[in-house]
Amino acid sequence: MGKRTKLIVGSGVVGLVVVALAIFFLFFRDSAPVSVDSVEAAEARQEAIAAAVAGSGDATADAAQPTAAVESADDAYADDEGETELDSGQPDSNASVGAATDGVWSIDTSIGTFDATCLTDVCGSSFAGFRINEELANFGAKTVVGRTPGVSGSLELVDTQVIGAEFVVDMTGLITDNNSRTGALRGPNGGIETAVFPEARFELTQPIELGSVPAEGASIQVQAVGNLTVHGVTNTVTIPLTAELQAGVIIVFGNLEGMLLSDYDIAKPTAAVVVSVEDNATMELQLFFSR
Repeated sequence: MGKRTKLIVGSGVVGLVVVALAIFFLFFRDSAPVSVDSVEAAEARQEAIAAAVAGSGDATADAAQPTAAVESADDAYADDEGETELDSGQPDSNASVGAATDGVWSIDTSIGTFDATCLTDVCGSSFAGFRINEELANFGAKTVVGRTPGVSGSLELVDTQVIGAEFVVDMTGLITDNNSRTGALRGPNGGIETAVFPEARFELTQPIELGSVPAEGASIQVQAVGNLTVHGVTNTVTIPLTAELQAGVIIVFGNLEGMLLSDYDIAKPTAAVVVSVEDNATMELQLFFSR
């Protein structure tokens, strides 16, 4: 074999290796994003809220300034029997403890940005989705993550209780990091059949006792009991959730592990390269609420 022939053959082998590596990198590598209870996710949420607060602050600062100046002047000259009334800057001890958070809070999708990094790295916006493990021929195990920013709904707080909550998920917007996998997930041959079942829904059926009014920056772990409807099937579930109050925004996030596909009549998606798919998935959610 001549040198030129060897060079051509060698170049061909290198080319095949490069192509194989590219296919693996694009389609089969495990590029699952971090979980919602990770440190990275917490940092992303903080950054998203800080950006939202900064944006709203710039828009309202000038309008609020004249009012603040008038109120300050009024306070300076307010008196009762000749004595000046001073504002201590402390909360009124006679005010209702629930006054700061009571009411209906709605999911705010304007906070953060849902983009490609939400499927491969970390996400700082509202979303709902799932994780499931699959076994690929010749490539081993991979964690598949599907998420959608199409989430709407609200919760209602009265004093230290969440007395109602309902979330609706647009399943037609559910995507993964691979178009082919997304198509299989949505299609009729296994998957969630979004053309037939375009929505998933969770409705709280028992009030949640928080124990105390959420304090700024503090986290509260709760158990949300309610009806979860996916693929047209409704089951009663208990979802472990974490709730936080940051800069006037309520954040709720958590995972429902061990969610059996068979409990929701969901057939396992099939593909030529997929050896097997686990029957149990993890549902995850991250929601920002404002009012």
